[in-house]
Amino acid sequence: MEQSIHDKRKKLICQLTEDECYVPMKEKELALFMQVKPEQRQELKEVLDELVKEGKLQVTKRGKYLRGDGNAEKFTGTFIHNSRGFGFVEIEGRGQDLFIPEEEINGAFHKDMVQVELLKEKRGKRQEAKVTAILSHGITRIVGTYDHAGNFGFVIPDDEKIGTDIFVPKERSKGAVTGHKVVVELVSYGDERHKPEGKVVEILGHANDPGVDILSIVKGFGLPEEFPERVLNQAARVSKDVSEKDREGRKDLRSLLMVTIDGEDAKDLDDAVSLYKEGGNYHLGVHIADVTNYVQENSALDHEAWERGTSIYLVDRVIPMLPHALSNGICSLNMKEDRLALSCLMTLDSKGDVIDHEIVETVINVDRRMSYTEVNKILEKDQEMTRRYKDFVPMFLQMKELADIVREKRKKRGSIDFEFPESKIVLDEKGIPLSIEPYERNAATKIIEDFMLLANETVAQHFYWLDVPFVYRTHDYPDPEKILKLGTFINNFGYHIKVKSGDNEIHPKEIQKLLGKIEGSSQEALISRLTLRSMKKAGYTVECTGHFGLACSYYCHFTSPIRRYPDLQIHRIIKEQLRGRLNESRIAHYEEILPQTAKHSSDMERRADEAERETDKLKKVQYMENKIGQIYEGVVSGITAWGIYVELANTVEGMIHVSKLMGDYYYYNEETYEMIGRDTGNCFKLGQKIRIMVDGVDHMQKSIDFVLAPEL
Repeated sequence: MEQSIHDKRKKLICQLTEDECYVPMKEKELALFMQVKPEQRQELKEVLDELVKEGKLQVTKRGKYLRGDGNAEKFTGTFIHNSRGFGFVEIEGRGQDLFIPEEEINGAFHKDMVQVELLKEKRGKRQEAKVTAILSHGITRIVGTYDHAGNFGFVIPDDEKIGTDIFVPKERSKGAVTGHKVVVELVSYGDERHKPEGKVVEILGHANDPGVDILSIVKGFGLPEEFPERVLNQAARVSKDVSEKDREGRKDLRSLLMVTIDGEDAKDLDDAVSLYKEGGNYHLGVHIADVTNYVQENSALDHEAWERGTSIYLVDRVIPMLPHALSNGICSLNMKEDRLALSCLMTLDSKGDVIDHEIVETVINVDRRMSYTEVNKILEKDQEMTRRYKDFVPMFLQMKELADIVREKRKKRGSIDFEFPESKIVLDEKGIPLSIEPYERNAATKIIEDFMLLANETVAQHFYWLDVPFVYRTHDYPDPEKILKLGTFINNFGYHIKVKSGDNEIHPKEIQKLLGKIEGSSQEALISRLTLRSMKKAGYTVECTGHFGLACSYYCHFTSPIRRYPDLQIHRIIKEQLRGRLNESRIAHYEEILPQTAKHSSDMERRADEAERETDKLKKVQYMENKIGQIYEGVVSGITAWGIYVELANTVEGMIHVSKLMGDYYYYNEETYEMIGRDTGNCFKLGQKIRIMVDGVDHMQKSIDFVLAPEL
């Protein structure tokens, strides 16, 4: 009955707006005209929202409702504002975002869920659209710097994508003073004549106080901080020792020689490796902490881990997915302590093929905790290190031998390896950066990478053929347009890539072959960067569509259940299958929950990546502030219409604004990725080495300004 009334009201509103005499009205005016009682106003709002979503109504900038354009193509997505006024709308399943011109934003706020309508006129290369309705607001709180002004104040958002200050009445300022970093809760989102309005709900401290800079990023991204008390209590109740009962039904591998190999400062040791050779075959074991033994499904621990999705590694802290009582305690594979594990035991032949494997619940005892540095020194035949770990040296040498074989096999099938260095930022006790340098990958880190990749592939393939619900790590083929553009560009340098005729699809081996050809050439940095930009992002899915970058058909994340929720989730599925409990009802259960788990985990991974990048940018700005006037050599890492990006050897990136390229008028050639002087013909290209001088920094924008170094 209620649904019938609801539908009748929708029909009545449509008839009203389609009438030739109808004059566009706001919600309040419609309520008065239709004699809607005050207690029914919320229902009217819901009806109007539904009609807008269906495209039967549209809303003007002033909030007036008029008949929708039923013929226009409409989409729903997330609005991303740009500080320069325009915006984009990200639509799930659509390869390219829609461009929203400034005059077509129609009051949308950064991260709003909006309905858009495609525009027929196309001024740029990207499909344009206009916002026709705001369905929901994605941001309710904003972090920024408070600025006092008489009887009111403003909060200048840290996020430059929020293109407006937030007005704060004095009585809602919570006593904040100019320079305070605050969290402001939005009361209204503003309109053409009014700024958004908010109230201060938390004062983080003064912008210059130690730690406030990173705390602002934590709050700005909505990252979790302290664990709820019920979660900590549950973690504390977990057994600290492996009991006889825990060992029942498990394969006992405590006599097997095995090690953990991690960074010197690692605390959560969730993977161990073992290897021995028998005849011509290698017996490789990858042993992963059995976290699910202690984190039960639907427990407080599980719900919190699901919400967090991943551990987050900021420059000055780690925000773990699980409490330290677990991740550094019973779930950490500490040396000389019995631990429960889920092991992938693989037998490989001399060609690196996995000829047999077993996935099994085990009890293990790690013989030695090793660091990447120590193992690398052993492989380099360091005498002191070789003597200290003489009982383990034969195993490490065999590990290197096998890893080389496995890596070469992966390379032959077309696996792509982009070697762009990550940043290692060292801070003092006050959070001031002391040094910045690239992380070094050595033979030991590659061994662990190779073995973890192999275990992930083996587990994914095993469960794909069992045809049970699972979470895969997938990486789609690149966008055909980007590949076509890349192919056209590299032809200028005498290189080419083969694509399948008709759909411009490319095999990953073609990308790998290209990277091999340019290695050591003057175009290596340029083409490597452009190739990387043509790739799509990897994510979690319930469909096994393969991993383009690794050139494999089956891949999952199995090896880090302490810090990634998808790993934890598939461990549960694996154990239920091993124990014969994966019956119809459990399969139906996983089919229901896994799609949302995969999507949420992908979203949380993106959030973590963005937060990590922001903290790195922040500390790089602070570091380079003391280097103003100093000269460095760098590589042109990006070129846009507004300037040239230059990356230094220590991974710091800054920009030379086009206005500071003195001596000529420079313009950007989008086809060749070059900045060219109109009169002199001087040219700046991606990958080109140039000398720069540090000119200044902008803490608000987290940016570094360079100028060309004076000629010697």
